[in-house]
Amino acid sequence: MADGTSFYITTPIFYVNDAPHIGHAYTEVAADVLARWHRQAGDPTWFLTGTDEHGQKILRTATANGVSPKEWADKLVSESWYPLLDTIDISNDDFIRTTEERHETNVQLFLQRLYDAGFIYTGEFEGYYCVGCEEYKQESDLVTGTGEYVGQPVCAIHSKPVELLKESNYFFRMSDFADRLLALYEERPDFVQPESARNEVIQFVRQGLKDLSISRSTFDWGIKVPWDDTHVVYVWFDALLNYITAAGYGSDDEAFAKRWPATQIVGKDILRFHAVIWPAMLMAAGLDVPQRVFGHGWLLVGGEKMSKSKLTGIAPNEITDTFGSDAFRYYFMRAIAFGQDGSFSWEDLSARYQAELANGFGNLASRVVAMITRYFEGVVPPEGEPTEADLAIRAAVAAAATDADVAIERLAIQDAITSIWRIVDDLNGYITVQEPWVLAKDEEQRERLGTVLYTAAEGLRALAVLLSPFMPKATETLWTALGGADALGPLTAQPVRDAGTWGQLPAGTTVNGLEALFPRIEATNE
Repeated sequence: MADGTSFYITTPIFYVNDAPHIGHAYTEVAADVLARWHRQAGDPTWFLTGTDEHGQKILRTATANGVSPKEWADKLVSESWYPLLDTIDISNDDFIRTTEERHETNVQLFLQRLYDAGFIYTGEFEGYYCVGCEEYKQESDLVTGTGEYVGQPVCAIHSKPVELLKESNYFFRMSDFADRLLALYEERPDFVQPESARNEVIQFVRQGLKDLSISRSTFDWGIKVPWDDTHVVYVWFDALLNYITAAGYGSDDEAFAKRWPATQIVGKDILRFHAVIWPAMLMAAGLDVPQRVFGHGWLLVGGEKMSKSKLTGIAPNEITDTFGSDAFRYYFMRAIAFGQDGSFSWEDLSARYQAELANGFGNLASRVVAMITRYFEGVVPPEGEPTEADLAIRAAVAAAATDADVAIERLAIQDAITSIWRIVDDLNGYITVQEPWVLAKDEEQRERLGTVLYTAAEGLRALAVLLSPFMPKATETLWTALGGADALGPLTAQPVRDAGTWGQLPAGTTVNGLEALFPRIEATNE
């Protein structure tokens, strides 16, 4: 938000039926990068994540483990989901659990308002239900099973049989909103992104919408329907409302008015819930629809979507224990185009770590700090008259900062980091050509040596600021080594949109020793 308006960003809330894998962490990191960038740009920012703890899937998982659903949820949240945030350095402002009173009370408030307005009615429904997705499936969403499920209709996502259910439920008149939704997609082309996701959603709605069953009566683990306690609220109807209950809906009108609407990051497999059902619910309630909904792709392992149930899930700490959290964050934001599917491999991770982080960025930082220490007794030298090569670095830094901010506004995270990385490549090339170690041997080249090292140090200053949202630990270490904290203040207080303005690191700043930002790794988990 270049105009300084508020930036509210959400991840989906995640089921607590199992521990998180790197697919969950990928979503968290993407949202975190965007939140950190906007905070450092001075935009009022609020970042929400959380867990979805109701529904049949949680009930069955808890029963299979011999505990109550709430006990299971408490265990998974405390032992797995909260620690995930620390493992990958997530800076969320809030964490919502759908079993919290602040959520449950205001889900009932929202539902009652829709019921009173005539948007909810009773009816019977029969259809195929996937417990894994917590969703009634259309026949086009099913495939014929193989192996132990041969011949059975199975969910195309989970590859497990669906269940044929018939219930008397409460229904939301979602079909009333098809035209309004299509008008929304037409009037606001960026409401659903990327373009492939938008096209999918438009095609789905054009086929016609059915009313949505929003209650279940065959089990009791959920939020009670306020006017009929023999029913619980359908888990997705309940879960979607977290984005507004956490923001203050029904409890803090002032906070809600400041925060909502949100930018919502979701996996493409739950795009329809967020780009069709959710805005229809909000329209019925007379509330603003989200700012935009972005459906990112899947992380693939062996050509399949990562899944604990298929034993293809990789825990984030399996990567961070070896490579660290910054490398984790960098790799998934750089190697995979946000919005497209991407394949993970240990080989690619290891190769990028060595070439781009250790040799590219880390070695650059170490060399520059070491040369300032060696040739100028650890004090950043003044800049002399710039040459064409120096001015080219200035221009590269300015362009990278501008291009990265434009990319972030488009949620094109990969493009943003690619733009910033041009500074790394240009500085490495600049140092190779300028040969400061040769200049240091000639006292008549003293001023030129100072200009070269100032240019390199100022380039690193810009890199620390611009890469801070992506790699908060390494950039903080670099900032300290450059003397930035003493000369300019905390790294996260440096305006990211001003990072391209040249000459911010004062000559005379004392640098500090810098150990390798990305130490050499001898062996990896392959």
